[in-house]
Amino acid sequence: MKSTLVLKTFDTNNDIKDIETAAEILRNGGIVAIPTETVYGLAADAFDSEAVKKIFEAKGRPQDNPLIVHISDFEQIYSIAREVPEKAKALADAFWPGPLTIILPKKAEIPSETSGGLDTVAVRMPSHEIARKIISLSCPLAAPSANISGFPSPTSFDHVEADMTGRADAICNGGDCDVGVESTVITLATEIPVLLRPGGVTLEQLKSILGEVKVADAVLNPMKKDEKAESPGMKYKHYSPKAQIQIVRGNLKEFADFVNSSDCDGVLCFEGEEEYFPEKITVTFGKEDDSLSQAQRLFDALRELDEKGAKNVFSRSPAENGVGLAVCNRLYRAAAFRFINAVKKPIVGLTGPTGAGKGYVSEYLKKLGCYVSDTDAIAREITMTDSPFLGILARDFGQDIIDENGELKRKLLAERAFETKENQSLLNSLMHPEIIRISVERCNEALEKGAVAAVIDAPLLFEAGADKHCDTVIAVVAPREIRIERIMKRDNITHEQALSRISVQHDDDFYTSKSEFTVRSYEPYKVEDELEGFVQKYLGQVM
Repeated sequence: MKSTLVLKTFDTNNDIKDIETAAEILRNGGIVAIPTETVYGLAADAFDSEAVKKIFEAKGRPQDNPLIVHISDFEQIYSIAREVPEKAKALADAFWPGPLTIILPKKAEIPSETSGGLDTVAVRMPSHEIARKIISLSCPLAAPSANISGFPSPTSFDHVEADMTGRADAICNGGDCDVGVESTVITLATEIPVLLRPGGVTLEQLKSILGEVKVADAVLNPMKKDEKAESPGMKYKHYSPKAQIQIVRGNLKEFADFVNSSDCDGVLCFEGEEEYFPEKITVTFGKEDDSLSQAQRLFDALRELDEKGAKNVFSRSPAENGVGLAVCNRLYRAAAFRFINAVKKPIVGLTGPTGAGKGYVSEYLKKLGCYVSDTDAIAREITMTDSPFLGILARDFGQDIIDENGELKRKLLAERAFETKENQSLLNSLMHPEIIRISVERCNEALEKGAVAAVIDAPLLFEAGADKHCDTVIAVVAPREIRIERIMKRDNITHEQALSRISVQHDDDFYTSKSEFTVRSYEPYKVEDELEGFVQKYLGQVM
């Protein structure tokens, strides 16, 4: 096992000899764990590819994961980045030294080992006095978190000593880290700046300097297959303890009821909630209304779960705003994006004949916090210009239904589809499964993001088989004359035309006999009264 030197570096005046020793090791191609305000970093000369390789070996880290280059003075950025735009200077003026990393086009002198094979480089200036002093006495340092790859980042000397003894040449003891999660990472190598990893500098703060800032999908979701990591911390599973963690969505009562009726042995909750779980291994990570305390405590809490022997852990879900976005980013990755709803949230079918008033019901359900998937809108969406689905339609109804601009000739398709009952059935067999697939997928996504229920609004709910995906169905019906009046006004057509449309549709019994709830929408203001039973049964526990 490699001999690891422990250096005391609390004070730049009293501990200057240990700080100089750390700098000398780094200048000579060694690797040293150093304290920063975010987490401890495992540092090496950013320009020395052989030294940087030692970081990957020590951590067991994939070499396609880029590293952050740490500097002690702004002028050092010009030796690292090929371009330094005014936006970078504005961010540096606002947040450096501090927990912000800026991605810029890299100079050729930065080896691919440091940049993860990318043509960009990540740069930051830490606010920790010891880190900047070591850099000033050595060189710009490539430094990921000083932990074994995939496990929680170290925010105290005890953590880094446990992980890096026998792996690093030296460890600097600088006490506990202030921020507790890694730096915010933003790329300026795109037309519009993109937040790749949230941290102590919030999205709102970035927008105050830059204006428009996009948020990478991988901030709160797993990376797509074959997607290249543009920033540290974007990998699918990261920051993970040995225990398996699952995020449970719901309020405290719902969470407690769910956890206490389960066979999990560990709970990750907020301060003051321990009493709700008397028979579980309980670890807290900050206060529910204080995302800064959550950030400072999260990685300690993940390690504590392992120390206490927890194997299967359910965790509270923090708010996804401010610094809370950074907490969620780390926690979701620690859980490998495993989510559970504490209360089963329903998928609801909404159907009925034209003019019955589904629109009134839909708007009311939205006000209650439901997500509504409009299948008519999806049908239009999948037949828009250049949609991949158009190729499927052209295969069965002729290539000439698509014009030279890639647009569907809707009238021609309709003529061919309604020539025979067989053609009409063929069109439905192509359209319905795709519409249902998209609708159900969006409903599930909405439920995961907090909707109290998801609604599939489909006039042909039963005919298309979409009711099989629903926990309950609401039928909306209305008297014939009211429907005719509504259709005439809505579509600007004559009484005869409206009557013709109604005459080919099912009668009310077709819908009501297959549905658990019925809204007879004689008047829109009565929708609330008629849906009282549905709200009590399906939304009462989650509203």
